[in-house]
Amino acid sequence: MRLRYLAAGLAVLGGVSLTAALFGGFSKEPVPRALSTVGLWAPAPIKPPLPSVAPIPGGFAVAQPAIARTFPPPVLAAAATVETSVPSIELPRRTWSREIASGETLDVVLSQAGLAAADRAEVALAIGVEYDLRRLRPGHELTVVTAPDGKPQRVVLLVDDGIRIEATFGERVATQVLAPETDVVILAGEARIESSVSVALSDAGMPARFAVDLAEMLGEAVDFRRDLSGGEILSLMWREARVGEERIGQPEITYAALDLGGTAFEVVWPEDGSGRATIFRDGEVERVFAQPVEGARLSSVYGRRTHPVYGDTRMHTGVDFAAARGTPVYSTAAGRVRFIGRRGGYGRVVEISHGSSTMTRYAHLSAVPDGLGTGDRVAAGDMIGRVGATGTATGPNLHYEVRVDGRPTDPLSDDRLAEAAEAAETESMSIEQLEKARAQITALKADIALDRT
Repeated sequence: MRLRYLAAGLAVLGGVSLTAALFGGFSKEPVPRALSTVGLWAPAPIKPPLPSVAPIPGGFAVAQPAIARTFPPPVLAAAATVETSVPSIELPRRTWSREIASGETLDVVLSQAGLAAADRAEVALAIGVEYDLRRLRPGHELTVVTAPDGKPQRVVLLVDDGIRIEATFGERVATQVLAPETDVVILAGEARIESSVSVALSDAGMPARFAVDLAEMLGEAVDFRRDLSGGEILSLMWREARVGEERIGQPEITYAALDLGGTAFEVVWPEDGSGRATIFRDGEVERVFAQPVEGARLSSVYGRRTHPVYGDTRMHTGVDFAAARGTPVYSTAAGRVRFIGRRGGYGRVVEISHGSSTMTRYAHLSAVPDGLGTGDRVAAGDMIGRVGATGTATGPNLHYEVRVDGRPTDPLSDDRLAEAAEAAETESMSIEQLEKARAQITALKADIALDRT
């Protein structure tokens, strides 16, 4: 019996050894470090409690020591952590842009861009810090960038000469004026007059708008309808501001020469942009004239005409220059301001006395410079107002008038005004300007001829 139990025990022991050999001895995979570490776990030691006393029969108590065990904290394999960031999603912005049409205000255009009334007021205030909104005119371009909630983020107003007024909105409002970097180019050319000055300039590839400047300067001495027989040569020199190949703003004439029947007329415009020109006849100073509006179109001459508003025939006591609202208006001669205010159909006017008998009047103005007052002295070329349409006017223009002893006279042919302007000009300075202009246009013509060969 005892031998049978011993044989069974040996059999069980052999089976266990065989199983270990099969499943452990033939394993090629190492035990993971984390599991082997866990396998070394043992309880951390704890403070043994006081011996317990077990009562026994007969009234004796036997102290039984407690078994101390240690339980260290398990060491587990550190789990790998992957840092992931939630991608930022930029909500789309809306960009709206178009040109300002005739008769529109900034508020009207902003409302079409979808801005609320409060936002439109904020934009107008920001743009108005750097730009007079009364000078808005057709062709200016407005761009509005709005957030998804419809609030403005950036507003850009593109005005004349490539100048941008940019306002940004956020925690604070910031406005800046950005002007393009321009290069000034001097150009020259010749035109043969067969029918009219403007047609001749256009055919020669020169700005036809210079015909207005020439009529304004030489209108006293030359009748461009009767004195031109055909074949006259007109030489011009002008400057342009450019960004690359694109012209910025309007070209400015600097010199003109016309040989008419053996008499040589020359006009030299200053480089300071004041518009004050000197007219020469056969090389001698004829007169000095400062244009009231630089580069404007002469829209109505002195004399009897059909009134554009009332429709009847009446005397037109001055000349009109069509120009955009806000265009600067300059004094044509030195003098003293005698009146600033309103005069019926003239609207807002500035009147300047030139000596005791001659007065010039500038009418339909939209504004007068701050600080200009009655009694102030002005020089030829000083800005005394801006073009407007106040009073009886069909549109923005300057009514320019010259009165001698209280009676109106033709502003383009009055010698007394010319004498008042010439009093501030020395002949030596004028001759120097003429010689410089002659040398410059001669060099430019030589370069042009060299390029053609």
